[in-house]
Parts: sequence; C-alpha cells; structure tokens
Amino acid sequence: MDIFSSLAEKRIEEAIRRGELDNLPGAGKPLKLDDDSAIPEDLRMSYRLLKNAGFIPPELEDLKELVKLKDLIASTCGEEERSKRAKELNFKLLKVNMSRKRPLDLDAIPEYKEKMLAGLTAKDKAKS
Repeated sequence: MDIFSSLAEKRIEEAIRRGELDNLPGAGKPLKLDDDSAIPEDLRMSYRLLKNAGFIPPELEDLKELVKLKDLIASTCGEEERSKRAKELNFKLLKVNMSRKRPLDLDAIPEYKEKMLAGLTAKDKAKS
C-alpha cells in the first residue's frame, strides 16, 4: 500500500472512531452505480467526466433534437412551418443515419416511417 492510500485509510478510521460517518445520507442503502459495461474500459473515465459536467455524446444530442423536432411538427399550426420542420427532421434523420454504424429504428419516428413506406409503395406500383 502506498503512502497516500495508507494516509487515507488512517484518516477514515479516525473519522469512524469519532462518529463523523455515523449519520450520512444513504447509510445502509445500496450504492446507485451506473452500468458502464457497454463503454470500452479506456473511455469510461472520460465518459463519466463528461456526464458529470453535463455533456452528452453527440448521438444522444442528435436524438434529443429529433424528438424536439417531432414535437414541434405535431404542435405547429401553419402548413408552411410544418413543412419547414419536416425538412429539418428529414435532414437530421439523414445526418444521424450517416453517422451511425447501424440505421436508426424507424419505429421511433412513425411519421417518417409512414412517409418512407408510402414512397416505397409508390415506387413499387410505378414499376408494375
């Protein structure tokens, strides 16, 4: 055990003897640990630092923006504004899909899925 670990252990034992650690909030309850098993071991510390500082990975930021755009489209009254937001949503979906190793699940955004299926159906009918 190095000198710092030894010093820390000694101070913790002294605090326990003095009763300074007796009535801490959460005493006797299990710790709430994040499951970071999907994050590569060499990136875990940096991800935790970013998370604690309030930053999120770009993929999550993009997904949050997709949800926001979807909500804006649903709440927008004017057809022109709705069309503008739909174009933004389509562009963002394209950007997200290009940056991912796997495509975005279209079930997450049913409006886009319906449009895409309608377009594919129209193409199939035109070929027939």
